[in-house]
Amino acid sequence: MSTLKRAMLQGGCFEDATDARLELFEYIEGYYNHQRKHSALGYLTPNQFETQAHNQPLN
Repeated sequence: MSTLKRAMLQGGCFEDATDARLELFEYIEGYYNHQRKHSALGYLTPNQFETQAHNQPLN
């Protein structure tokens, strides 16, 4: 089982597709984009990377 499935289900299951969508959205917005650091982004969170990219002057 993948890490996302394990983190999302924690031994349970979704009631329906709407419940699954809501849980996935909350996981991505509540943890993945705010806390999890990505090696491909220089060990920044996606939000930190995006903020940094928007604050860099254009050449």
